[in-house]
Amino acid sequence: MPDFSHENQFRNEEGYAVIAGIDEAGRGPLAGPVVAGAVVLPDGFEHPVLNDSKQLSGKKREEIFQELTAKSSGVFWAAGIIDAPEIDRINILRATWKAMRVAFESLPRKAKPEAALIDGKPIRDFPKTHRAIVKGDSKSLSIAAASIIAKVTRDRLMIDYAEKYPIYGFERHKGYGTAAHLEALAEHGPCRIHRFSFAPVAQLQLKL
Repeated sequence: MPDFSHENQFRNEEGYAVIAGIDEAGRGPLAGPVVAGAVVLPDGFEHPVLNDSKQLSGKKREEIFQELTAKSSGVFWAAGIIDAPEIDRINILRATWKAMRVAFESLPRKAKPEAALIDGKPIRDFPKTHRAIVKGDSKSLSIAAASIIAKVTRDRLMIDYAEKYPIYGFERHKGYGTAAHLEALAEHGPCRIHRFSFAPVAQLQLKL
């Protein structure tokens, strides 16, 4: 289970008092945005089941999201959202980095984050000192919390898109390349929120 060991080590080694956790959701789908979450947890924060969002059910993620974003929680949070057209324009890696920067810079001023722990590898042009942790969402409480913010925010957006584009089933697969999604693409072609730079959409070379 994730804990504060990485946060504490970063504080002790670098002297930072306030550290944000950052994670993303949606790098791999064929449709929809990439979303990053940024979180600053209060001192003494504890949670019995908070973990990497991929290890939790959708229902449990929603419950934890509600807890983290409640005004009484003491948690500071923000999300950065980069839509499909911009992903196509700058590529998914740069879009992911941008979403992380946007999330971090959108944290409330009173959070005063001085540095960040980021899931994965270091990113370019980040506004503050950061430390990257591979599989950080299963090691750092701050990153795990950010993974919940990112995943639930993105899932809700895809459910909203499903109402606008009902033929694709976005509410079920959230834009990932499932067989049902590929079949819908083959039959109907892409819509505005598809990523045209991703080969299955651009070329319709679908493995059915």
